[in-house]
Amino acid sequence: MYLKSMYERALSRGLLDVLIRAGLIVALVIFCYEIFSPFLHLMLWSVILAITLYPLQLRLRGRLGNRDGRTATLIVLISVAILMVPIYLLGTSLTESVEKALDVVKEGRVRIPSPSESVASWPLIGKPLYGFWLQASTDLTGLAQKLAPQLKEVSLGLLGKLANAGLGLLMFIAALIIAGILMAYGESGHRSAVKIATRIFSSGKGPQITHLCTATIRAVAQGVIGIAFIQMLLVGVGFVLIGIPGAGLLALAVLLLGIMQLPATLITIPAIAYVFATEGASVGTIVFAVYVFVAGLADNVLKPLLLGRGVDVPMPVVLIGALGGMVTGGIIGLFIGPVALAIGYQLFWQWVEEQPPEDRIEQPGQP
Repeated sequence: MYLKSMYERALSRGLLDVLIRAGLIVALVIFCYEIFSPFLHLMLWSVILAITLYPLQLRLRGRLGNRDGRTATLIVLISVAILMVPIYLLGTSLTESVEKALDVVKEGRVRIPSPSESVASWPLIGKPLYGFWLQASTDLTGLAQKLAPQLKEVSLGLLGKLANAGLGLLMFIAALIIAGILMAYGESGHRSAVKIATRIFSSGKGPQITHLCTATIRAVAQGVIGIAFIQMLLVGVGFVLIGIPGAGLLALAVLLLGIMQLPATLITIPAIAYVFATEGASVGTIVFAVYVFVAGLADNVLKPLLLGRGVDVPMPVVLIGALGGMVTGGIIGLFIGPVALAIGYQLFWQWVEEQPPEDRIEQPGQP
């Protein structure tokens, strides 16, 4: 009886020690996560960029004297220089749009035509819409004063979105710089990733899981984000050369549509219609229309070339990742979301397909 009591005491004391250690580990993990969470998206994007650009690092390293630091610095400088083009176009477009809007308001050139009598007969919304439209056409100043609180809230929301977009661009540049540092230590980083994967899974699956994650990141980054960026540059050049108002904003919209796997023709066709409506048919406008329309379809040619390398990721997975990432993480989340969800998708199916032999489902017609 005495030995049983001693055994129970020792068991309870050992269980208490385990619980205390587990609690301390959980507390430490939560504390570390809270400290690191402000930099989580930045570091994730840096790792994605580093993995995507590392093959270029390997190609250029031999020509630069096998100096990893020098090669990574060159890649970062070239990438930042390329990024300055859309950033400059976006900033110029925003400035011009705001200046034109202010000029129109100051000069009182805002004219809204009167609504047709048939609008009032529309079901449900006809009468309220007719009254609102009629007041806007006859007393726009009074309507603006009436809607001032709502307009103020919408304006603040738009300014917040623009500020988030600017912050996202700054984070993108910062992520590029950090990615350059990671590429400079690429070989040791790969060994560390294999060690971590081996510790989590097993010695046999560690290298395989690391290769799968690397291939998925490169496939999605090149086949989705890279194609959207190339398409944005192609279409944006046409918009700038023809002088479309808000060319930078329209080019950014093409980038966002490309990442969300939506056709760029949603932007290019209205832009072509606008150019023909304002400038008429001429050699220049026809050349612009053909060029922009073809550039808007460039993803159909580039996707089989780039997305086919590495692994195949279904487009719905990419779309859900882009939308979910944009909701949770803003502009940076729009880039990170497809990559993260694609990795999860590939790891899930890797786990599903690696069932033990005794648990495999026999296919019809097989013994």
